[in-house]
Amino acid sequence: MNNHASVPIGVLGASGYVGQELLRLLAGHPGASVVFATAESAAGEVALGHRLVRADDAPLQRAEIVLSALPHGVSGRYVHAARAAGKRTVDLSADFRLSPEAVYGLTEVTRPRVAAAELVANPGCYPTAALLALLPLARQGLIDASREVVIDAASGVTGAGRAPQRELMFGEVAEDFRAYAVGNEHRHLPELLGTLARESGFTGDLVFTPHLLPVKRGILETIHVPLTRPLDQTTAEALYRAAYDGEPCVAITPGALPSLKDVVYRNRVAIGVAPVAHVRRPRLTLIAAIDNLVKGAAGQAIQNMNVMLGLPETAGLTC
Repeated sequence: MNNHASVPIGVLGASGYVGQELLRLLAGHPGASVVFATAESAAGEVALGHRLVRADDAPLQRAEIVLSALPHGVSGRYVHAARAAGKRTVDLSADFRLSPEAVYGLTEVTRPRVAAAELVANPGCYPTAALLALLPLARQGLIDASREVVIDAASGVTGAGRAPQRELMFGEVAEDFRAYAVGNEHRHLPELLGTLARESGFTGDLVFTPHLLPVKRGILETIHVPLTRPLDQTTAEALYRAAYDGEPCVAITPGALPSLKDVVYRNRVAIGVAPVAHVRRPRLTLIAAIDNLVKGAAGQAIQNMNVMLGLPETAGLTC
């Protein structure tokens, strides 16, 4: 860990929703400070007291860790530049999530690897909630791999980024609710399947369907899990409490199911469980909620950064 009072942090892609969230959270961090922040079309503007510079002009040498919130397909080039400059890096895009170059940064699951990593690939927002919900069951061999796990996930519009898109305009989204990427073709599916296999040995099928919620932020996932044996409410909740005992950013909601109000502006995943009645084979329904911009992106990146630096894991974060 750096012994200075404040660790210098560089932020690439600070003008998007996730980049803005990084600046907001880092502004309240007791052990880190932003030394540069980049943007392209917004270069020269000031964001939270930082004058934005182009990514090509970023003074990488000034930072100890670089956080990249650049778009998918763009981030990789600049992450490689940061690594070539000797900087440890957390990438929030999808560019390294399936790459052996990076440690997958699902903090509660890969913490020891994150601590030693030079490059961390921050998970996607949908996978963060789904994986933290599914892994305790998968690791106990409780998911029946002969039947599909069904994940119905709904996200606020900030999950689609800040670039103008007609289908995300207020008049298109308000008072509506719709599915997209239907047919199990969403780009997060390989990330979900690969991580479940790597971290638990589960190799069954997932059916993942995302939906667009007419809200700014937050993700709520309803996950239907086929079980190898019945679990009652008490047993299921005890399993989750044991799995996440001492985890500051995971909340198990006994006797209740989480909603977006439980997680917005917080770096937490809230998980509730409900056994399924009136079916011939045992099932468990999981409800998982996160803030897509915090635990699903910027907050988890800072959580990983804290682990990499040996700082208190929740420094600068509200869980």
